[in-house]
Amino acid sequence: MSRNINSSASPLNEPTYFILLSLATGPKHGYAILKDIEELSSGKISLSTSTLYTALARLLGQELIERNDAADTETGPGLPRKVYILTRHGRNVLNAEMLRLQNMLASFKLRLGEDNL
Repeated sequence: MSRNINSSASPLNEPTYFILLSLATGPKHGYAILKDIEELSSGKISLSTSTLYTALARLLGQELIERNDAADTETGPGLPRKVYILTRHGRNVLNAEMLRLQNMLASFKLRLGEDNL
């Protein structure tokens, strides 16, 4: 599979961006990702569990994240929590998105100036 950074996920939609950003600081299970996204977005983004797990499945298929089976955690009765990590490819895509957003902001500043931020 070819891993062209530009064709794989850029521009990223908000849920994808925040999931990758959340995982950029280390492995997390789904609930921790949900809570981290709420914090990162200052409460503006609150994903449902079905939206999160649909996005995680898509990101796994795109090889932007992977399961960290060794870090899966027991939570008492029931199934262990699945832990996800950002892949090198996922970090590259996240960095490409950051550069894209910086370039857009630079264009805005060039056209409208700092006073319009």
